[in-house]
Amino acid sequence: MTQEKLDKMCCPFDKNDLHLEIYREDQTQVLEGLFTCASCKRYFPIISGIPIMIPDEYRELSFEQGFLDRYQHQMPKLQSNFRVDEIKVLG
Repeated sequence: MTQEKLDKMCCPFDKNDLHLEIYREDQTQVLEGLFTCASCKRYFPIISGIPIMIPDEYRELSFEQGFLDRYQHQMPKLQSNFRVDEIKVLG
């Protein structure tokens, strides 16, 4: 997904702005990254260019585990309930 489209996205739960961290991209697409919502503290990974923004009860940690393992040192501390412990928002 292009950065321009990602910049227009909001949290699907509370409609607040999302913070985007990009972990891998090519010349036109964000391939892997992480959205975080400072309001509800949820996180949403971008895997293979697709933001995973479905309701918590339908998310599969096993599907996201490879992504989480690959980028664990770059991400904020995550909880098993699809929330972040602390969100670092860069200006």
